[in-house]
Amino acid sequence: MDRVKFSDIHPFPFSPRSGTVAYKMKDLPAEVKKARQSILIKKKEVLQKMLYFVLEMEKNMNCIVAQSGGPTAAINATLAGVIKGAFINNFDNVYGSVNGIEGILNNNIVNLNIFKDEHKFNLLKQTPSAFLGSCRKKLPEYTENEEIFKQITDFMLERDIKYFFYIGGNDSMDTVAKMNRYVKAKNIDIKCMGVPKTIDNDLPVTDHTPGFGSAAKYIATTVREITCDSRVYDKDTVTIVEIMGRSAGWLTASSALARRFDGDGPHLIYLPERDFDIEKFLKDLTDVVKKEKNAVVCVSEGIKDKDGTYICEKTSSGLYDTFGHKYLSGTAKALEDLVREKLGFKVRGVELSVCQRCAGHIISLRDIEESVLIGKSAVEFALMGKSGEMVFYKRLSSDPYKIHIESHNIEDIANLEQTVPDNMISKDANDVTEDAIIYLKPLIEGEYPVIYKDSLPDIITLKDIL
Repeated sequence: MDRVKFSDIHPFPFSPRSGTVAYKMKDLPAEVKKARQSILIKKKEVLQKMLYFVLEMEKNMNCIVAQSGGPTAAINATLAGVIKGAFINNFDNVYGSVNGIEGILNNNIVNLNIFKDEHKFNLLKQTPSAFLGSCRKKLPEYTENEEIFKQITDFMLERDIKYFFYIGGNDSMDTVAKMNRYVKAKNIDIKCMGVPKTIDNDLPVTDHTPGFGSAAKYIATTVREITCDSRVYDKDTVTIVEIMGRSAGWLTASSALARRFDGDGPHLIYLPERDFDIEKFLKDLTDVVKKEKNAVVCVSEGIKDKDGTYICEKTSSGLYDTFGHKYLSGTAKALEDLVREKLGFKVRGVELSVCQRCAGHIISLRDIEESVLIGKSAVEFALMGKSGEMVFYKRLSSDPYKIHIESHNIEDIANLEQTVPDNMISKDANDVTEDAIIYLKPLIEGEYPVIYKDSLPDIITLKDIL
């Protein structure tokens, strides 16, 4: 209170008590009082946050962070951001829950204070996959099974953990939402914050997601190189590249960044946001081969026909994950067989598979820098008293590219998807528009200065510190 004077956060323009700051305003014109009141209210909000922070700093501060869902090439950079935010704000301990929320349930946590070592910290930022491991555990509602939530919160309170950061995608935000509902209902002082992650780029509210830019950079680079390879022989050829994306085609759309001139590959792009018409596809492909000789086609793994049937259904396993999502693969293979049978072209299907989410050698500088920043921001918002929210990127402009980080109610985000909008998909549904290029291009910019060891990108794993 010595640092934050009560008189400085007094929000009223007048007080009848003589001797107060507000009393001295009694003879001022009404418009001046109103203007000063507005200034004081703004000052009050800032100083109250400062006061909250100062009071929090006096406590024994510990936090725990976990990673969930599919890994990316930038999820560890976001983890590094959370760790950095905690160190800057003098947390006593930063704990990591191994394999998502399951680590807390299984008493499997590690102390991440080892990342005060600068070299280890820098390796973490560039290491792909999830350093802490991941999970796809779906929590019940606390009204259905309160015991599991009591186990989680008791574990935290026993260790003076008052802050919980969960890095993940759509389903992971569901975990944060359920945790926040429970602590709020039981009046438990634990702040729960969601930190976005997914190469699919399908989280609502945020302009884009950490990890997407690096995956897009890898995809565009690989498609450019595949296009070069496809031109080697003087023969009609077709290369079909299958790219991740169940319901949202952001990753497949990013393949368009590979083009250097009109007529360059990829020549056709098909997204799950549009029904896939096999007859139209065969006609589109025939036209491209006639004109260019060597055709490169990029397709999302989740493309469906007008009846809602996945094109890959005849080759996929038919199995589902714990969140009810069907495992998809084999779209390129299904189309390869179709083209060979119907058109007779020399054709090859290429599935990029997990390479697009773990290519640490070609990460986007912007993606890594923003990933660290959003992790750090999650800590700052939590220290301001925020809970049950997800930090997100708000794009202010594309040229020049500018963003701002804010937080939003996680109930508006959990289990929802953001797909590619109509203005970014061509009318013929076989390409993307210039609007898509304008949106995508800034996200892959910059080359991260990867640390090498023995002529390979260096990494750090959990086994290195245990």
